[in-house]
Amino acid sequence: MEPVTKPVLELTGHDGNAFAILGSAMRVAGKAGWTKEEVDKFMNEAKSGDYDHLLQTCMKYFEVE
Repeated sequence: MEPVTKPVLELTGHDGNAFAILGSAMRVAGKAGWTKEEVDKFMNEAKSGDYDHLLQTCMKYFEVE
């Protein structure tokens, strides 16, 4: 289930570091009040492919800037 309102995730400044992006996404999700299940679903999907898949997953769950 995708969130109804996508929280804003800032991707600039991570210089292609997937771990930094995942960390930022977790912080934003926590501030947005996501449940553990929602965070786990995002994380599992985001980590299930390559870097491009990670970015696509971020765009699916977040409003990316």
